[in-house]
This record gives sequence, C-alpha cells and structure tokens, in this order.
Amino acid sequence: MGDSRAQVEEVLRSVTVPGGGTLLSRDLVRALAVVEGSVRFVIEAETAEAAAALEPARAEAERRLRALPGVERVQVLLTRPAPGGGGVKIGRHADAGPSRPAGVDRILAVGSGKGGVGKSTVAVNLAVALARQGRRVGLLDADIYGPSVPRMMGVMRRPASPDGKTILPLHAHGVTLMSIGFMLPEDEAVIWRGPMLMGALQQLMTQVAWGDLDVMVVDMPPGTGDVQLTLCQKTKLTGAIVVSTPQDVALLDARKALAAFRTLKTPVLGLIENMSTYICPNCGHEAHLFGEGGVQREAEALGLPFLGALPLSLEVRLGGDSGAPVALGDGPMAEAYAAIAARLVAGGMG
Repeated sequence: MGDSRAQVEEVLRSVTVPGGGTLLSRDLVRALAVVEGSVRFVIEAETAEAAAALEPARAEAERRLRALPGVERVQVLLTRPAPGGGGVKIGRHADAGPSRPAGVDRILAVGSGKGGVGKSTVAVNLAVALARQGRRVGLLDADIYGPSVPRMMGVMRRPASPDGKTILPLHAHGVTLMSIGFMLPEDEAVIWRGPMLMGALQQLMTQVAWGDLDVMVVDMPPGTGDVQLTLCQKTKLTGAIVVSTPQDVALLDARKALAAFRTLKTPVLGLIENMSTYICPNCGHEAHLFGEGGVQREAEALGLPFLGALPLSLEVRLGGDSGAPVALGDGPMAEAYAAIAARLVAGGMG
C-alpha cells in the first residue's frame, strides 16, 4: 500500500459529515489501525441520533477505503459513548445461547488432556501457518488461567474499547488476536470461579469486533473444565484438535479430552503428536524422548485423522519466547506446521 496510513487518513479527511467538516476535521475517528492490508477504526458519535446521521459517512468511508490499492479488508464501527464512560468489564456472567461471531466461518478448538504438551505453541503456530496460506485467521486465547498468546505473538498492549462494549482486537503476523492476557498485567494471577470464567470467555468471543474470518483458532486450557464445557455448549464449534506427546501418561489424559469432546458432541478433526522426536544438532542422532508413535497409533485405533508429528526443537522455544513463531520462517519446523495447515485447508476446515 505504500504510505498506507497517510492514504487512509487522506480518505478520512475527504469524507464530509452532517453539519460541516469531515471525519478527521471533526475528530470523530478513534482507534485507527492500518495493518497488513487491513483497515479498522471507530467513528464515535455523541448520541444515538448523531450516530444514525453519520451512517452515510461511515458507508462512504468504507467504500472509498476498499478502493485503495493494497486494501483487502475494511471494518468501520459506528458507536456512541456508553453512559458513565469506562471500559469493558471482563468477567461478567453471560447467559447467551450457542452462537458464532458474525463473519467467522469456522471455529477450531485446540485442546489437550494435560498441560505441558505444547498445546499453546501448536495453536499459535497453526494460526500463523494458516494465515501464511492466505486464510483470514483469528486466534482466541481461551486459556484464561495461563494466557500465553500475548507473549508468543509478541503483542503486549491493551486493546481499545471506544464505546465500553465492543473490544477492538489486536493484530500480529497476519493474525487477529484476543486474550485475557491483554487486559491484565503479565504477572497477575486470574483467581476466578466458574461463572466469571464463563462470562469472560463469552465476552472475548462475542464482544470482540473479529471482522470477517475464514477460521478462528481457539487455544483451550488443558483438561476438561469449565472453559471447555462453556465453549462447546455456547459456541458453534466446527471441531476440535487434540494435542499430545507420545508419552503414555500424556495419552491417558488425551483420551479423557477426546471423550469429553465426544460427550459434548464436538467433532474431533484430528490428533497432533508434539515433541515426537529430538534430533541432536551436533551429531544428528535421533532420540524419542517421550516414546514413539503413540499418538498416531491412538488416532488409528479411534478412526481419527492423524494430522502430523512435530519434533522437539530449540527454535520453537526461541520463537515463542521472542514473539516470532517458528511458522513465520523457513526450515523443517515451519514446513511441518505448513503441512498440518494444508491438511486442514484441504479438508475444508481451515
């Protein structure tokens, strides 16, 4: 797009509004973001009547922005300040029925039976790999007790909420992001009971302006608790992917996760074996530190797709710690994630 933000601002400077002036000259634009071919912002009106009068300007701005070279997506929200001001309050209980955010075609839950098997690493890199293959991807960090997506995607700022109701998501590496970790200090513990957990999850799912997505990847917490129950019952999931190491103890817990998804009538789209092998960078010796082929055998026994095996690799850890997921680059690990993403796309799930 060249000097993309300048082009966008020029358009906003030319769109007139009722009463004279333009969107920019009247200071009506909030939270303008121009990222990788995507333009998002909020037009904030003082009253409901003013918001209705600004609708033609909103539509005109969207039309002109879509015509700019290099612009692929435009999302313009028209809001008015909430009474009393303030930001979105996270953790309120919500009782909405099963739903899917508007504009989201598919929702894939990435789960595991236990912690420590690399589920979040898989979710993050799978989202990036799908985005690199041309999909419009969202990544929701539903691991509310241990949100790691902000660190792994290299985004540590708080999202905007101009009207106190709608949350504007963040963006990194071609992926639209939301996590409870954006709302809290990194070292602050989340000590919530079930109703607050369920309310927070539904808010992150339904009150975020996700925009048009081909697929939303949801990083689930480990195990089979409140979040899993809420997500499966309150959200129209396309299906779930279960991650496990080949270790027998991990497989015991993975079977419980699979049974939980079956009980909740959530299709399991396949299994991924993480930390399947380790190749010494010095001598090339291959070692199976956590066992060999256990997840693939489990998938075959259950008649489920085996989506792939991912080696134990130092570059994966370094990428996660630095906010540059390994799927962004080249090499064997990026290719392994790209292959899993390609299988999902070929199956109509990505």
